[in-house]
Amino acid sequence: MDTLAQKEKKFNRLIAIVSIVVPIVVALLFKVKLPNVEPLSFLPPIYAAINGVTAVLLIMAVWAIKNGKRELHQKLMTSCIALSLAFLVMYVAYHMTSESTSFGGTGLIKYIYLFILISHIILSIVIIPLVLKTYARAYLKKFEQHRKLARITFPIWLYVAVTGVIVYIMISPYYV
Repeated sequence: MDTLAQKEKKFNRLIAIVSIVVPIVVALLFKVKLPNVEPLSFLPPIYAAINGVTAVLLIMAVWAIKNGKRELHQKLMTSCIALSLAFLVMYVAYHMTSESTSFGGTGLIKYIYLFILISHIILSIVIIPLVLKTYARAYLKKFEQHRKLARITFPIWLYVAVTGVIVYIMISPYYV
């Protein structure tokens, strides 16, 4: 039987692998265009809504834990991870069937859009190991370490979720 330290070591290896593989696979699949497939142009508003729901659930999860509702907190956080996974699948599917949309704004608004987009992309990569590590600590019942890391993970994840919606709203007028 594995000790807690062995379980944590296994989790850490898996988290490291997933944290490296997911961004690489997404970047590679982003370049793949499926031939003779109708563009999945209905997906962007759906995955933007998923980001919005994730943001709301993250806030609800913090409220739940601060009010001693540990089971609700756990269910909400598990839902956030599932929603993030659903987002990722839809995002990749959309980009494998559709050309990327360019932002059509000019001047200051374009720079604001690019800042939001670039920070969103970078932090969406950074958040992968943070979420997995935070979740693993809770799973292993290392609640003090979980709390410490969650204080870092939560605002970054919330930023990624909210900016995902903002990016969609800003670019949606330019979808073909």
